[in-house]
Amino acid sequence: MPLDASTTAIVVDDSSFMRTVIRDILESGDIKVVATASDGAEAVEAVRAHEPDVVSMDVEMPGVGGLEAVERIMATTPTPILMLSAHTEEGADVTFDAIDRGAVDFFTKPGGEVSTGMVRFEAQLVEKVRAVAQSNVEHGGERSTAGAAATAIPATDLPANPTLVVGASTGGPHAVEHLLSDLPAAADFRVLVVQHMPEGFTERFAGRLDAVSEYSVVEAADGAVIGGGEATVARGGHHLRVSQYRDGRLTLALSDEPPRHGVRPAIDVTLETVADTVPDPVVAVVLTGMGTDGAAGAERVKAAGGKVVAQDEATSAVFGMPKRTIETGCVDAVAPLDSIPRAVVQCLGREAPI
Repeated sequence: MPLDASTTAIVVDDSSFMRTVIRDILESGDIKVVATASDGAEAVEAVRAHEPDVVSMDVEMPGVGGLEAVERIMATTPTPILMLSAHTEEGADVTFDAIDRGAVDFFTKPGGEVSTGMVRFEAQLVEKVRAVAQSNVEHGGERSTAGAAATAIPATDLPANPTLVVGASTGGPHAVEHLLSDLPAAADFRVLVVQHMPEGFTERFAGRLDAVSEYSVVEAADGAVIGGGEATVARGGHHLRVSQYRDGRLTLALSDEPPRHGVRPAIDVTLETVADTVPDPVVAVVLTGMGTDGAAGAERVKAAGGKVVAQDEATSAVFGMPKRTIETGCVDAVAPLDSIPRAVVQCLGREAPI
């Protein structure tokens, strides 16, 4: 979808004042608000009537709340949905629940609540809404049965001390969970996950990944060391670097240097430090997301002798980052989400029955 005034939106919030604030912000960014709704029931009907490109959805509303509205919309009129989330632990849990039900992404409310402070984040909100509006919400997302086969790969068939770096943005939480749940434990990767996500949400995200993966997954900490069978998620608000590599173990460092591509953590930062530091096999995976983050880092990994896998267009919620990475010419495999675990293992130089 082109990023122009043809983008249409519906704003859902139980506060009349905030509906007006959000509507004004979006329309100042050339996004046409075709309707507003004060609760989830109204939202479902408005989406059916107007078929917008995107919906901004509050979570806490009387009657039919945001979560139920997401579920109903995705069942009747599948539409890209951006959740407006409180920047709290409870807000993080509800946000991931909304993503499980079909929402594409979320935007955190300044100070935990939507207020006039939203105006200070006008550009970020408009950019996020535009990104979500481009999402392909009909690409599937059914769980594969690949994981059961993946765990059967003999460890003796794989090279020692491989590192996997996974980068994702819009639509990424589902894709990363899918990949990590199917990643074979026998490969014994050291896994670094960089998902564009704010601080306070990445710890919850790491917990979710830990629950579905055979790898032990935690949020990254400065100075932490990870080895085979372990994974870490870049902490929101910090770049994730590899400061040292010794005997198959990665030493991590968190950095507060300026955002790259407007984001922190940035995938490129992690990929570049891995390319410069890790001599053993490296595979970089660039998943769904808007923008160019990951492309330059993937080129560095390839130049250092590593391998690169990109998610295909059909299964990407937003085919921005994977497309830019493919255009660099450094990609070894382009694969649908279900096939990425197999492609990753094949990059290690072995066929795998995934």
